[in-house]
Amino acid sequence: MPSVVASMFPPKATFSVDDIPDLNGQVIIVTGGNTGIGKETAKVSKLSSLQGRSYGREQALLSHNAKVYIAGRNLQKVQAAIAELQQGTGKQAYALQLDLANLRSVKHAAEEFQTKEAQLHVLFNSAGVMFPPVEDMTSDGYDLQFGTNVLGHFYFTRLLLPLLLSTAKTTPSGKVRVVNTSSMGHSFVDHINYEALRESPQRIKLGTHKLYFQSKFGNVLFSNELQRRYGDQGIVSISLHPGNLKTDLQRHSSKAGKCLSSALLYPAPMGALTQLYGGTMPEATQYGGKYMVPWARVGEARKETNDPKAAQDLWTWLEDQVKDV
Repeated sequence: MPSVVASMFPPKATFSVDDIPDLNGQVIIVTGGNTGIGKETAKVSKLSSLQGRSYGREQALLSHNAKVYIAGRNLQKVQAAIAELQQGTGKQAYALQLDLANLRSVKHAAEEFQTKEAQLHVLFNSAGVMFPPVEDMTSDGYDLQFGTNVLGHFYFTRLLLPLLLSTAKTTPSGKVRVVNTSSMGHSFVDHINYEALRESPQRIKLGTHKLYFQSKFGNVLFSNELQRRYGDQGIVSISLHPGNLKTDLQRHSSKAGKCLSSALLYPAPMGALTQLYGGTMPEATQYGGKYMVPWARVGEARKETNDPKAAQDLWTWLEDQVKDV
């Protein structure tokens, strides 16, 4: 098992968003970009004296001239985030309504995006839900956490694959990127219990925490299988643990849990660092199939995530769920 302690107490960051090259001409989607890590990935963040280093006004995707689409379920909140980002950066982001817990919404969002853009250079699959009531399900009848974190993102990525592949043929590096946000929580399980992904006694028995952990395990499996299938066609698929962060993900945690974890959590802007490195830095095009850890380092995921059969089994299951949407 990879070191959980090392993930909780990473060394000082050596990468700053000031290092990001000019992204002019690049089209980027950030799922969950109206809150938490996704929002920090899209905007300019101000950090002062963090981990012994002054970051100042670190610039991110918008300030490096990317064309950014913020994809979120609540269009009003997405538009409010866009207004805030414009005020802070002077740059215009664009809204894309996407409910990852509704497969028809996912299909509509992918179709809508492709009426607006002819290219897609980076897809940040960063939205997610953590520890909701165990009874919560998606509109299609899946466990809310796996349905949102894995199945929704799989379907969205799959629908955008033709665009990603065609875009790769036009880039100087011949590469485009899919950056999949997992978690060190993936380390706490070693397989996916498929019986627990729909309403069943096994799902209730597993409980909301393990359901979350297996969704994050699934993120790594999916990312690795995407690389195996399409890496030779220009897809760079990276999974990562963004860090233990103070974000909206904690909204379902108990008061006691929030108090116990608060001392171990870093500000949300730090979580954008590893995503941004994987999605923008030239050297990260060599990281296809890798798992990254805070802050912007290549790490090691749990060994079971490298099992090709487990990844193929997940891909087959995911394909089967969306074949009739």
